[in-house]
Amino acid sequence: MTNNTVSSTARVLGAGLRALLVLTFVCGVIYPLAVTGVAQALFNDKANGSEIKDKEGQVVGSSLIGQRYDLPLKEGEESPAPDLKWFQPRPSNGLGTNSVNTQYSLILSGATNRAGDNEELIQWVKDAKAAVVKDNSTPTYKVNPADIPPDAVTSSGSGLDPHISPAYAKLQVHRVAEKNGLDVKKVEDLVADHTTDRLLGFMGEPRVNVLELNTALRDLTRQGSGPGSTQE
Repeated sequence: MTNNTVSSTARVLGAGLRALLVLTFVCGVIYPLAVTGVAQALFNDKANGSEIKDKEGQVVGSSLIGQRYDLPLKEGEESPAPDLKWFQPRPSNGLGTNSVNTQYSLILSGATNRAGDNEELIQWVKDAKAAVVKDNSTPTYKVNPADIPPDAVTSSGSGLDPHISPAYAKLQVHRVAEKNGLDVKKVEDLVADHTTDRLLGFMGEPRVNVLELNTALRDLTRQGSGPGSTQE
């Protein structure tokens, strides 16, 4: 009886061990390799993080995550001032700093969680609107406060939205052209080239990926387009 019990136990343990080894090999080796292979073969860009590269092949970020374009924080400042030679993203407390398109650090992701009639939120929007008018007005172009789109003064739910509306991008064209010594028409064409239409013609809204646009802008300035264009 004892021998039968030991023998049965050994068979059960042996079967369990074999099942463990087989399932470990199938689920832990074969399946991940198969999924990785299919992803790399059919969805290479998405499988590798939707990376954005400049003309030199350097990875500058992901098309799925927003970045900020700020000047170095000065002594006495609570937050860095925007670097106005770049197109600016939506306002957000969820974005970290970024060093000229090449690197960034995320602080947090999340919304303000304030109601539409919250006094602090209303003041934030008013301040953001005044800043948009001030920052984007040039000697030859004055921003009409009525033309400022909502995404220029409000953050997204995640705080990491990589896109802005075509209207907000166009509003920034004159300032970007002036700061980089470029022709306004060239910058307008740049925005048009990087505007994505609605999916299938009716889903979502037209949008502009800020990182892609700024990467193209940097490539344009490096070509020395226009008098006085900046070089990185």
